[in-house]
Amino acid sequence: MSGELSQAGKFMGSGASPALRASHADRERVVDVLRIAAGDGRLTSGELDERLEAAFSARTMGELSVLTADLPAVVAVDGAAAEVKDVIRIDQQGSSARRGGRWVVPRRMDICSAWGDVTLDFTQALITQDTLRIDLDIRGGGLTLLTRPGIVVDTDSLAASYAQIKRRQDGTTDVPVVLRIELNGQIKYGQVVVRSPRSRGIPRGRRRAFGAVTRGPGNT
Repeated sequence: MSGELSQAGKFMGSGASPALRASHADRERVVDVLRIAAGDGRLTSGELDERLEAAFSARTMGELSVLTADLPAVVAVDGAAAEVKDVIRIDQQGSSARRGGRWVVPRRMDICSAWGDVTLDFTQALITQDTLRIDLDIRGGGLTLLTRPGIVVDTDSLAASYAQIKRRQDGTTDVPVVLRIELNGQIKYGQVVVRSPRSRGIPRGRRRAFGAVTRGPGNT
């Protein structure tokens, strides 16, 4: 299944127990990670053979998890494996940048933007951990976060000067949180918009229901 994850040896779904019985597909995903690690020079041929034998004979998810505990996180994207990055940096001036589609969400992002817009579309993104920290330094531009149910955005640590923070998400609240996005840093003379894709056309009179917030100088 596309989008399966191995992170710090945890090849289990959210909330899965180490005692959960492993399937053939689970073993095959671990085998793929081991072969990629060997190709990168992280495992010797002897280590690879030993771990492959253990993977094929593993009965539980916990037994599989041990085999990848010392390897980098790897996520499958449409049949190909991609390493989960620690940091993605976006640095621009007077232009626009966008991340969308089935991109792999990193552990942290640094965004430095002047007089340009940055859009991060999480609607199809592959989420590999429960928290994403985004450090901002935005002046005269905007950041748009397109979310889906289960994604929450925390702006309490964001300093806004002559800037606006707007929320235009749908009212879904009974979905478990799969990703918490923490915005840090500062934004001046711009705006941060958090919305679901369907909220683009919300009438002006209804936006208050979605928690629009305006911040001025000194109000952080």
